[in-house]
Amino acid sequence: MTATDAPAPLSDHALGKLPLAAYDRTHKLKPATTTLGRLMDKLTDWIEDLVARFSIHGDPPVYSNAHFPWVDAVEADWWKVRVELDAVMHFRDSMPSFQDIVKEVGLIQNDNDWKTFFLRGVGMDCRENARRCPETMKLLDRIPGVTTAFFSILSPHKHIPHHRGPWAGVLRLHVGLLVPEPREKVRIRIANQICHWQEGKCLIFDDTWNHEVWNDTEGYRVVLFIDFERPLRPPLSWINHLLLNLAPLAPFLREAKGKQKAWEKKMWGGRQQAAGS
Repeated sequence: MTATDAPAPLSDHALGKLPLAAYDRTHKLKPATTTLGRLMDKLTDWIEDLVARFSIHGDPPVYSNAHFPWVDAVEADWWKVRVELDAVMHFRDSMPSFQDIVKEVGLIQNDNDWKTFFLRGVGMDCRENARRCPETMKLLDRIPGVTTAFFSILSPHKHIPHHRGPWAGVLRLHVGLLVPEPREKVRIRIANQICHWQEGKCLIFDDTWNHEVWNDTEGYRVVLFIDFERPLRPPLSWINHLLLNLAPLAPFLREAKGKQKAWEKKMWGGRQQAAGS
């Protein structure tokens, strides 16, 4: 099974082991505890249901690549991204763990086995990282509506427990860059479907469906992790675009912006001074 094959539904036996939230995008890792918070959660659920109904390509957990004409160009040039990844992987130990940038990720991870190398983020200044990956940045420009992009690096034997993304107004793209063998032991469950990555291939899914990830190998698994605006019919497309443009004002994203900038300075500041001396 590859990222371009039809995903495999899980067996009844396997389904019995999944959390009930596997089919419920209203599941929250951190449920609201106040009346106002619960009302906001209900409002968010209602808006996300509306987004799903206005979705041009339907509301499946995993999308067919055929819906997105830019996929072929991305897959044709993936190797240029891999070359740049190979260069920055030398600095893997200096890279921040995901929760070091977005503290909410601490709800599902408290180790250093999920590293990030941000290239683009909502409200973020990633210019120092991006400067080292010019071909990757060119590839990102081919994808309409990119909001977030980074190298997502999983250490050997890393498991990311079940969770969901924050907003249905984006879809998620994984471009397989480094997939260790045996490939069947590197997998992602999205709702009741299991997918496997393949180097140079795209996997597009809706991350508001409950999902979890395993790397049960001795190698590193790396994908180019991209969020892009979900294709919607008007007027929801206009509203979604407005909300995404307002997102940098959110407190947790302002905090992430500052943390990312600090990590870039920590990673590259000393090296730049050494190169200039």
